[in-house]
Amino acid sequence: MDKKNALRAGALAAGTTLMMLLMSSPALALTRDDGDDPGPGLSVIETLGLYVLAPIVLFLVIAGLVMVLDRSQEKHRVTTRNIKTKAKAGAKA
Repeated sequence: MDKKNALRAGALAAGTTLMMLLMSSPALALTRDDGDDPGPGLSVIETLGLYVLAPIVLFLVIAGLVMVLDRSQEKHRVTTRNIKTKAKAGAKA
């Protein structure tokens, strides 16, 4: 019974993928539409800065602000210093 469900799921995934590929039709992206006025392209440095460096810097700024502005109390933080375990019943110290 499991093979039948796996085969059904695989066929559904393959069919969905095929339909999405057929519907996207990337070949139509080569023809320009009326009023289409693309600007100048980005250089490699501009592309890396915009799509790689900018998100990393933004992440670091947000993480830094969260760490600096953290006002939680030390006793509420989970560290190995404040984990308390109960002794087992009947255990002698």
